Formats: sequence, structure tokens, C-alpha cells
Amino acid sequence: MLSQRHTQSRSATTMSPETAPPLIAAQLNYLLSHFPLVVKIENKWSGSKYYPGILDRFTLVISYCLDVIKWDIIFDAESPMAAPDVIFGPDDENFQQFLVLRGEEEGDTKSPKKFLNDWNSRDPTQLMLLIQELRDQYMSFQKKRVAEVDDDRLKFEISTIVAREGIEMHMSSGVDKPEEVKFSVPLLDMNINKMVPGCPWKHKQKIYLQVIYPVEKKYVSTPSAPRLKLVSTTELKSIFSIDDVKLPTWLNGMCMAEYLPHLEESLENQVHVLISTQFPKQQPELMLQSSQHFNSQGAPIKSLFLTEYPWSPRWEIPLMAERICDYLTDEALNFKRYCNEPQLQH
Repeated sequence: MLSQRHTQSRSATTMSPETAPPLIAAQLNYLLSHFPLVVKIENKWSGSKYYPGILDRFTLVISYCLDVIKWDIIFDAESPMAAPDVIFGPDDENFQQFLVLRGEEEGDTKSPKKFLNDWNSRDPTQLMLLIQELRDQYMSFQKKRVAEVDDDRLKFEISTIVAREGIEMHMSSGVDKPEEVKFSVPLLDMNINKMVPGCPWKHKQKIYLQVIYPVEKKYVSTPSAPRLKLVSTTELKSIFSIDDVKLPTWLNGMCMAEYLPHLEESLENQVHVLISTQFPKQQPELMLQSSQHFNSQGAPIKSLFLTEYPWSPRWEIPLMAERICDYLTDEALNFKRYCNEPQLQH
């Protein structure tokens, strides 16, 4: 069953130790290990009168549009082979109706309802596939909501970037908050993970531009610039400080399709690693250079060559790269503090 959560009941308390029936635990473990995006379990509790120590209900926190959506997954400890119910958040009151209409239009060949009807509890991939399909449908639902907004500027913005891959959007509205449309735009068509192959990154590392437009119900001759913010995956932040990047100016009359190339060109000059052709036979000399800090002559501030770090020619290449990555993660923070010292600017 797919339904909307109006009030969240927690009448049964979460028991300790935390346990779930093996079939349910296998579904959750596979989801957490293999979902291509960040997903976490926020709450766990028991809904069983007869087995109060058995956890069978979970709140999933799923990344979406540089924010999260929260859905309750309701299994039944007394019938662990049965498909779960999914309860959506109170802000998504029309999502369930959207799923019903979409299923009627396209049939049940790849609908959440089909996943539930054909549920195989012994296949640990089932929950992950269900959540993945629901998230894809939720993205379509939000695109539909945004497309229906009566705002000429937004309609134009969408038309200019509709072909760009990976864009997510979200329409927010309510009694206590203004209507806004938020875009999540992935930047730089490059595999950042491969740039530092030794780092044990579970998810694909990306840099995004968050763009937030207020919904204007009337014509504005010179619309104001949207709110802009760079966001990166958490692991990437430890190496490349997004907060220090100065965004290009959004000029009057500019649209997102014009702005993005300027931004990406700026970023391409900052996210890079050069490795000598002698690696891994010889220990590399490392040097850090700031793309945001300059000396009085206008030249980028650089570190001295760094060679005092763990290294052995007998190590496997992935271990070499991992040790270098760990070293640079710490050294980059020291270099950042060094670059911010006032005397370097004079």
C-alpha cells in the first residue's frame, strides 16, 4: 500500500537490542549498501503487539534535490514475507494520486504497484528497486508541479535546460512560506572519483549548483537574480572546499543556460590533480596551489614541495593513492589556514 502520512504515530517504543526479522533485515541491508544515492534510516520501531522487541517499521531519509525526502516503510514482523506499506510525507499529499494516474496511463509494467504485487521477500534487491522507482516517480511528479507554475520566467528557464542530464527540481509552497522552485544542477561532466582513485568513496562525487527562484505571479521587466549556492558531496568537501569558491556574477537578464558555462569554466580551473608519468615507480612530489588566494603580485599562493608522507615502492598502487589521499586531506586544511594568514596578502 502506498499512502500519505498525516500524523506519525509511535505508540510502540523502539526496543533494545535492535533486531529485525532476517528477511526484512536483508532488504534493508541491501538497500543501504547498494542504493546509488545517499539513503539512511532515521527511525526504527516495532508495530507488533506480540513481538515488541522486533523492529519492522523504519523511516527512510532519501537524498533528493540537495535536500531529503522522508518515507515510512512499514513491514509486518508477524508476516515478514509480505510486501511493505510505504507512507509518504505530509507535504506530498498529491504524490499518491499522481502514482495512480501514471499507472493508469502507462500500465503496470514498471510501476511501484507492480513491485508490491510481485513482491519476493527472498530477493534482497526488492526494497532497493521499489525505492528507486518511487524516487524516479517522485522526480517526475515534481517536474510536473513545476511545469504547471504560472510564471513565464520559470517556464523559459526550464525550456533552456530541459536537455541537461541529472537536473532535479522541487516546488515548495505552504501557508507560512512563499512559493519557490529549487533546481539541483550537476556540474562538470567528469568522473571526479577517478581523479583520486585510492579514496574509498562509496557514492559518485559531484558538485552541484543550487538555484532557487521565487514564483512571480505577475510580469517583472527585470527579474532579480535567483539565489545561488554551490553544494558538493560530503566526501569531496574534505579535499575541495566548495565554500571558498567565488561564484561568477549573475548579470541582469541572464538565464541559467548562459550562467552555467561561466561557472563550469571557473570550476574546471580548480578541480584538478597532475600526476607524473614516473608514478608509481618514483615517489611523487606534492605541491598545493590555491585557486582563491593570491600574493601581492597577483600570483596564486603555493606550498613548498611535500615529500614527508607515508610511502613505500613495495605497496600496491591503490594503497599508495589511498595514503596520499589521506595525507592531502589533512595537509589541505593546514594549507588553507596558511593561505588565510593576513601577511600573505601584502
